[in-house]
Amino acid sequence: MIMHLRTFGLFFLLLACMVVSLGLGRYPVTLADMHQYFGFALDADPDRMRMLKTLLLEVRLPRILAAVCVGAALSVSGAAFQAMFINPLVSPGLLGVLAGASLGAALGMVLSTSWIVVQASTFAFGLLAVGLAMFMARLYRGDRLLLLVLSGVVVSALFTALLSIIKYLADPYNQLPAITYWLMGGFSLVNRESMTILTPVFVLGIGVVISLSGYLNVLTMGDEEARSLGVRVTWLRVALILAATLISSLTVVIGGIIGWVGLIIPHVGRMLVGPDNRILLPVSALLGAFYLLVIDNISRLVFPVEIPLGILTSLLGIPVFAVALRSSRGGWS
Repeated sequence: MIMHLRTFGLFFLLLACMVVSLGLGRYPVTLADMHQYFGFALDADPDRMRMLKTLLLEVRLPRILAAVCVGAALSVSGAAFQAMFINPLVSPGLLGVLAGASLGAALGMVLSTSWIVVQASTFAFGLLAVGLAMFMARLYRGDRLLLLVLSGVVVSALFTALLSIIKYLADPYNQLPAITYWLMGGFSLVNRESMTILTPVFVLGIGVVISLSGYLNVLTMGDEEARSLGVRVTWLRVALILAATLISSLTVVIGGIIGWVGLIIPHVGRMLVGPDNRILLPVSALLGAFYLLVIDNISRLVFPVEIPLGILTSLLGIPVFAVALRSSRGGWS
């Protein structure tokens, strides 16, 4: 009962943060303004309504949705991977998806000026990296989890090296700064059209991972125990990896590389609700969404210029992870 109350409390806290975030910015919007616009007030000034429409629906709401979706996706992926590999140091980039997506983004920026091409290349290379890691793991006999981890390390190193080559060959005046800034992470290029398409995909992918949380509990006991209980371990692991890879690739598509979220938020979730994945995964999604939304507000409001999200999540993630890992160690004993 207490766990469910905490989950509902986090949900309403996230909703409140989203409403507050709509009003925050260089041009503040009050709750009365929001009520006037969304309430379709008959006596409202048409020019002001058009301004509020642009500000709320075209600028701020897509960015808020991006922060919520990316934070939830990274946190759920991280929690699922940590449970699947029974390792508290695992993050969504374990199998090379972030390195592959980074290479795809850089390659897209070098070869085309179309934003759609860059996004498609980012997504495709993220999937390619994980597919290559899974293929490499099947080439050898041995512990499947260990082979997947090692294959992910190799693929990440390969795609990181290829990314360095792309950056070295890129135009140092136009392409290289764009690649560098993009890899720092941020939502400055998010728009309503892209979030209208991608938000349902995020919800579907996160829903699939959460729906498998009960089986994930069984998987944490080990492959042999899971098989003895009738779980098809290989298919379950493939389904989890594919769903987590899908949403992790999409986070890079809309926000670049945003690190540490998928590593630290699951540990904070375990401190609140324990290691049961049926509760932990939804709580991690809510915590990750709230955390990244707050960080995004800080990045665009506290400083004179917008600070890339990846910088702030790294600076804040290191001390938070040190505390969370020590406090949640009991969940791994």
